Amino acid sequence: MATLPATEAPADRTPARNNRTKWVLAMVLLVAVAVGVALYLHYQDRVSSDDAEVDGHITAIAPKIGGNVVEVAVLDNQPVKEGQVLVRIDPRDFQARVDLAQAALERAESQLRSAQVGVPLTNQTTESTTVASSAGVGDAQAELERARIGVEQAAGADLAVAEANVRTREADNDKAQADLARMKPLVDKAEISQQQYDAYVAAAKVAASQLRADQQKLESARQNAAARRAALEAAGSRLDQAKAQLTFSQANRKQVAIRQADAATAAAAVSEARAELEAARLQLSYTTIVAPVDGVVTRKSVEVGQVVQPGQALMAVIPLNTTWITANFKETQLAHVQPGQRAEIQVDMYGKSVIGHVDSIAGATGARMSLLPPENATGNFVKVVQRIPVKILVDQTNGLILRPGMNVDVTIYTR
Repeated sequence: MATLPATEAPADRTPARNNRTKWVLAMVLLVAVAVGVALYLHYQDRVSSDDAEVDGHITAIAPKIGGNVVEVAVLDNQPVKEGQVLVRIDPRDFQARVDLAQAALERAESQLRSAQVGVPLTNQTTESTTVASSAGVGDAQAELERARIGVEQAAGADLAVAEANVRTREADNDKAQADLARMKPLVDKAEISQQQYDAYVAAAKVAASQLRADQQKLESARQNAAARRAALEAAGSRLDQAKAQLTFSQANRKQVAIRQADAATAAAAVSEARAELEAARLQLSYTTIVAPVDGVVTRKSVEVGQVVQPGQALMAVIPLNTTWITANFKETQLAHVQPGQRAEIQVDMYGKSVIGHVDSIAGATGARMSLLPPENATGNFVKVVQRIPVKILVDQTNGLILRPGMNVDVTIYTR
């Protein structure tokens, strides 16, 4: 009888223990639900990816000309500023080309000046010759007209008057000689006085003298007419010669256009020589290779004495102040991602975060843009979630240096 209470006590405590267990389970369930709701609320407005890295511009440094390297002014991993000298190539060959081009330009400019001086000189010379030839033609025409008038006058009035005078004098002479012949027998018979006969003799002599004088005048008039005709022919010849000279002078005026063309050719030669000089100077400038941007020298592979070729990689300059983040998100995560949304970037190297924003979303998946994109049209297709690159710009680096290739985790806040 004394052991009965001992057996009843455990049976009384079992319901209480079960109640406590139920309460604990209920509390754990409530906490789990609360944690789940909190996690859902926490992550519903953000998407994250650990498949992300820092990207940046990698500026390859290569020569545009070939030659012997005489100086390498930087070391590997050295910070450089834009315009800082990196490498120098032996410039002597290129300097010689510049000197030759300079001499060719000076020669071309001298020829241009000579051609330019020849244009106005030829113009003035041919113009004055043409004017003089035109005046000569006018003078020759006037002289020809005067000669023609003289010929007409000599062949007309003067010669006709002289011929009429000769005919008159011949008639007078014939009459005087006839009278003398009739008076001769009369004086011999003393029918007329000697004085009368001497008067007939004198009259006959005067008539004969006047006839000879008029005959000489007629001959002179004829000679004068012949001379006038010769002068007319000479004036005609001089007119033809003046016209020929004018034609020659007018033809010489074309020399002006030829000289102008020569001057234009010389000007073109100057432009060509100047362009060749600029090209030679440009080639000379290529002997000094400078940093195109601020950055850090990487992969330096050039040494003094090395003979380099155009396009040969010498080093690379990486600007660390223009880096960005390329994050590969699953396609199922990008439904609400838009440019401009805030992003938090966790940098593995530093264990710290920086702030950025979404710049853009790539136009194709990473697999499609790979060297050998997958081809799923020939067999069974297994659907694989694709990743799409998202470019994120860093707004605040907080003093951290982001180098291309570093791993980061990215969280984008979609709201």
